[in-house]
Amino acid sequence: MPALPGATVAPFRPRNALLVAVAALLLLALAYVAPAGRTYILLDDNLDTELATGYVLVREGKTLDYRPATKVERLLNGLPRNALRPGLQPLVGLQALLPTLPAYLLHELLVRLAGLLSMFWLLRRHLLPAPRHAALGAALALAWAVLPAYTAYGVSVLGQPAVAAVLLHLRRGPARWPYWAVLVGFGLWSSLVLAGVFVLLAGGALLLHAVWLGRYHAARRLALGLAVLASTYLVVEYPLVSALLGGQFVSHRLEFDYRRLVPGGVGAGLLAAARYFLLGHYHSALFVRLAPLLAAGAAALLVPASPGRYRYRRQLAGALVALGGAALFCGFYPQLTAAGQQVLPLLRAFNLSRLHFLLPLAWFALLALSLRQLPAGRSRWALVGLQLLVGLGMNTEWTLNVRRLLGRLPAAEPTYAAYVAPGLFGQVRQAILARTGQAPAAYRVACLGLPPAVATLNNFYTLDAYLNNYPLAYKHAFRPLIAGELAKSPDLATYFDAWGNRCYLFSAELGRNFRVPGTPARTVQHWQFNAAAFRRLGGRYVLSAVRLARPEASGLRLFGSYAAPGAYWHLWVYAAK
Repeated sequence: MPALPGATVAPFRPRNALLVAVAALLLLALAYVAPAGRTYILLDDNLDTELATGYVLVREGKTLDYRPATKVERLLNGLPRNALRPGLQPLVGLQALLPTLPAYLLHELLVRLAGLLSMFWLLRRHLLPAPRHAALGAALALAWAVLPAYTAYGVSVLGQPAVAAVLLHLRRGPARWPYWAVLVGFGLWSSLVLAGVFVLLAGGALLLHAVWLGRYHAARRLALGLAVLASTYLVVEYPLVSALLGGQFVSHRLEFDYRRLVPGGVGAGLLAAARYFLLGHYHSALFVRLAPLLAAGAAALLVPASPGRYRYRRQLAGALVALGGAALFCGFYPQLTAAGQQVLPLLRAFNLSRLHFLLPLAWFALLALSLRQLPAGRSRWALVGLQLLVGLGMNTEWTLNVRRLLGRLPAAEPTYAAYVAPGLFGQVRQAILARTGQAPAAYRVACLGLPPAVATLNNFYTLDAYLNNYPLAYKHAFRPLIAGELAKSPDLATYFDAWGNRCYLFSAELGRNFRVPGTPARTVQHWQFNAAAFRRLGGRYVLSAVRLARPEASGLRLFGSYAAPGAYWHLWVYAAK
């Protein structure tokens, strides 16, 4: 409706724009709502590892028990507690208050809300501060909040804009207590090894730049801010720090062998670098960089000539060179590590290519600065809309829940209820209890064809697990169980010996298929399994998603076959002779 003569059109207030963005995020989150646990959540590197570790810490009451001698009995026959995630992280706290799935979903929503607020704050304070940009900033913050970042890592990615806003403020002048609280909150709610180290390094670069310019007051404020963040990490990540400084165990990571793990040659490195530049990494929000590149090109080529345009071109060139350099470093990092791992063994243990956790924020900053150069109009909104569609479209967790609502969820992507299958595993527990009188704490199991985390979430004590850190001695003790299968498959031998985060029962016939559905049923014809070594580790039962054609040849006997309506798995349980 046109305005009346003499009337003024009220501006779209920043608070109203933010409320609309929050409402839109909550509306999008409704896709996750489902009865009886029939929600889809990410499986790989998420439900098959991250949720199980917090679950066992809570179940054993050891979330804050950081004593060197403390063991988590449900994992690897007594895993050192300090090999697992900190008990102070919010996801673990929510798992102590709620069942696993509601805890995860609430945590996911809180992480994305925090991401939206932090990006809106950065945009309104520094990148898009003009009042006329309020709605644009809110839409861009929504596009940031829906990115396919792994929320099990907290705000490691989506909360970075808040840290950037604080550091930029400290460079300008003194800060009040809420700014310091943001730094403490980020340290509490993010991962030191995944993102924190690189956030601290980026803040250190900002500090050095202030020193270079002679802005010593700003440098002191930045140093204090970084000290607050680092101190918070030292408190929250005490399990990791104490394990490293106290020498509590030798990590299996020291046997990482990048010479065997990565393909050589310049071509492979350039291809990996191109993926990092154009897509990023799936742990830290995998999305096509189409909108930022289009916005940057439009701002550089289509905006009328002006001093501001030339300055922007210089800044754009510097930003693209930096992003390209980061992509090249990440792409060639495995090869660099392979060349230097003998001289510096710690290169195997700590992955510097996780620099990619900073790249999504860098690309969004480039997008915001480019939008600021463009004239108001449909083109800016089209670019933000494009980024929102790209983020949602590549967020497989969200898109698969939409497909579930439409009745079109792929059979290979089970819901939480089908994947964890508590009714099915409850049958197995009850059968073992009825026939032997033993509760799960009295025996140990291992899994074939399904992630051990599924058994863990069903209260079994497993000899196998998917972990980023565990004792090297246990890896060596576990290897004899699967040595026969590794001998049949050079690929699996490299996968375990040169990496080994998946300390699993392997089958050469299955390869790296760690998720074998119950339908159609699958049979492994020849499985070379060292049942004697299994018994020495305390193992009694193999929970298998595949039928063994000749269990006796593996030193096993069939204990029972189990199925349940709605379960993703069919279980064959074999007892070690």
